[in-house]
Amino acid sequence: MNWLSISSNAFIFAFALYCASFIGYAIAVAGRRWSNRDVEAHTKRWSRIAFALAIIGWLGHLTFFLTRWKGGGHIPTSNMYEFMTFLGMAIMFAFIVVNLIYRNPLVGAFATPLVVIIIAYASVFPSEVQPLIPALNSYWLKIHVTTAASGEAFFAVGFAAALVQLLRVVDFSRKDKLGKREQFWVEAVLFVVIIIVGFLVSVFSFRAGGYSAEFQQEKFSIDQQGNEQSSIQKVTYGLPPIVAPYNSEKLSMTPYLGIDKPLFEAPHWMNGVNAGRKLNTVLWSVISGLILYGLIRLILRKPIAAVLHPYLDGIDPEDLDEISYRAIAIGFPVFTLGALIFAMIWAQIAWSRFWSWDPKEVWALITWLFYSAYLHLRLSRGWLGTRSAWLAVIGFIVVLFTLIGVNLVIAGLHSYAGV
Repeated sequence: MNWLSISSNAFIFAFALYCASFIGYAIAVAGRRWSNRDVEAHTKRWSRIAFALAIIGWLGHLTFFLTRWKGGGHIPTSNMYEFMTFLGMAIMFAFIVVNLIYRNPLVGAFATPLVVIIIAYASVFPSEVQPLIPALNSYWLKIHVTTAASGEAFFAVGFAAALVQLLRVVDFSRKDKLGKREQFWVEAVLFVVIIIVGFLVSVFSFRAGGYSAEFQQEKFSIDQQGNEQSSIQKVTYGLPPIVAPYNSEKLSMTPYLGIDKPLFEAPHWMNGVNAGRKLNTVLWSVISGLILYGLIRLILRKPIAAVLHPYLDGIDPEDLDEISYRAIAIGFPVFTLGALIFAMIWAQIAWSRFWSWDPKEVWALITWLFYSAYLHLRLSRGWLGTRSAWLAVIGFIVVLFTLIGVNLVIAGLHSYAGV
């Protein structure tokens, strides 16, 4: 039996149902304003349809995970493609658990597109099953990665609920300085999401067009005896090179917009895996995000947050605040076990030390400290409502940087994840 073929089909099936679930939740929420029938009945009916699609999609996603494990011979969490697909599956599971408790369609309207974006982001990376490198060939891979991702999944649900809460409570009719500041920062969060979507649009567009550019890069390193060594490697771009790898020579490049060479070279201190190519990806993400955001604003004629705000009338923000807090409270101990305790045990086994100040370790600790502060401020200082929601939003942005940003520009023991 071709397990990998079954896995690939299950992945497409799950992605399609997640998209359908998002559409169902969007209809459920939008129907609160334009449905001519009983609004409550309309919302319940479409929420149930969307939730059923989400559950079936998650079962398809689980099939993808198990069959890829069977076909590949190891748990599929060893590279960015596998980890991000597992994270998407974990977020959907966390949403299912939270929704069974609170049954709030608004959380689904924001959690399901988050899963869709994460899975689409995973598809950017090579999907071929790769053999485990020696550092990953351990049963601790199953324990550490799955628990860390599960904790982050509940943080994601907390983020979705908190973002809905902010969209609900911010008054977009205010013209004073404080009101404009709140409106700006809510719109800024949505802009970050648009940048990620813009990144996906640019990558898949140029990939569909078959774009490629290739550079030859010379890299220097110091061996154990203190001698300098050099190596030559080829770096292939899937996006037009705005920035070339440091200390490299162009081998081939398809011109774009009349430009036939990179505009500048990556700085020498960006020494992560394929740092020049990844900086180029960041630049294209920002450019694509700005263009996409500009088009959306041109169509809507007002900020995106201001357009979404009226659809949330009648929603109790205290319920959203409770959902966000409960999701984070569930995820925090799971993340503590997976990202810190289990990680340190595995580090001791693999590298004979519990802590090495690796960039990924440092940012995992920063994430843990941030959510520790969130729980402390909420439980001990009474930070509820808007202040708590902002902490939940910022916390997940820290999570995203830990997952994605660290691999883009910083070299470390976890750089294999960006390959």
